Formats: sequence, C-alpha cells, structure tokens
Amino acid sequence: MARTLPWRMIAAAGVLGLLLAAAPRLAGDDANVWLAVTALRTSAVAFALGAAFLLDDPARHTTAAVPTRRAVRHGLRLALLAPVAAGYWTGALLLVPGPLRPPAGAVTVEAAAVLALALTGSAFALHRGDGVRPGQAVAGFLLASAVLAPLLTPGSWALFVAPGDPRWAAGHDRWALLLCAVLAAGAVCATEPVRRYRLRGTGLRSPSGTSDPSRA
Repeated sequence: MARTLPWRMIAAAGVLGLLLAAAPRLAGDDANVWLAVTALRTSAVAFALGAAFLLDDPARHTTAAVPTRRAVRHGLRLALLAPVAAGYWTGALLLVPGPLRPPAGAVTVEAAAVLALALTGSAFALHRGDGVRPGQAVAGFLLASAVLAPLLTPGSWALFVAPGDPRWAAGHDRWALLLCAVLAAGAVCATEPVRRYRLRGTGLRSPSGTSDPSRA
C-alpha cells in the first residue's frame, strides 16, 4: 500500500509549501501579520494540491474485486498520510516567526478544511466515476478555488481576515462548520456506490440490462 502512494507528488508539494511558509522569515523587517497568515494559507493549499493525488489508483478496477471495502482502502491511505501532514504543518507553523504567527488552532482549522476538501474531492470523483486518477482534476479545481474564493466570498463571512480583526473568531466558526461538512461528505463518498436497478415490466433490471431471476 505505502509503495503505491504518490510520495513524490506529496513531497514536491510539501517542499513548495514550506518555502511559502518561510516567506515572512525571509522578508525580515518587512514582514507583518498579514503576510504571515497569507503565507500559511498558501502553504496549506500547496500541501493539499499534492494530497489531492492520494487516492489515485491505476489498479482501481483490479482492487475493486478485492473483498476489502473501499472505506478501508481509503482509510489505510489516509492513515499513512496523517503523520506526514501533521509533521508538515508543524514545520510550517514553526517557520513563521513567533511574534507574527497567527493563533495555531484557528489557522490549523483552515488548513484541515483545505486538506479535507482536496481528499473529499478525490473520493467524490472515484465514487461517481470510473476514472483511476482523479488527482489532477481535483488539484486544478482546488487551485482555482483558492484563487477565486478570496475574491468571490462575501466579506461578511470573514473567512480570510487577519488576526486582530474583530471578525476573526466568527470567521473560524465558519471554517469549523465547513470542515465538519466536508468530512461528512467525504465519509459518504468513501462508501461503495449503491447498485441501481430500474423497474421494467414486472421484473427488476440492472444497468447492464439483465433481469433478476424469475420466481416460480
């Protein structure tokens, strides 16, 4: 399992993310709180872009016949990623100078929501389609969302304010709600698709067109 994960993609995204997180330290005296929180937000997006490839599985149609359920297969991949993500985010936080570092708990909720969005997007693509590599499309969607969200999100939601803003706490209550919603959606997408049947005449037919066994 560990060998099949896209470690190179995740590592490349991690290196880029740590460089972004180090921007306030590299800026020296020109750094400020806004630069620090923006650096951490972009760092979270960078790592999530790599994590979007976590569920890519070229052998998907082979492993689909294995008795192990999809939720278990996805869970094993997530379990391997979790310590890497935790170590990465700890490093990103420590790269930001202490006086400029935003509240760790609040900004970690943001990072967790972004990561969950990437993973849930991949799980949704696998749940609804037959593709084996959803990572590229999900990463593209996530990148576009990261660019457009600060421009299109209503200011009253306060999702992208800086520490010290009176709306900081309310904004992170919304981030927490978003995280919970995305995690719930991800749990649903990790289940096996329900086989659909349609009623035709007096018998049930599967999507392949075969009818169920007749009853005496």
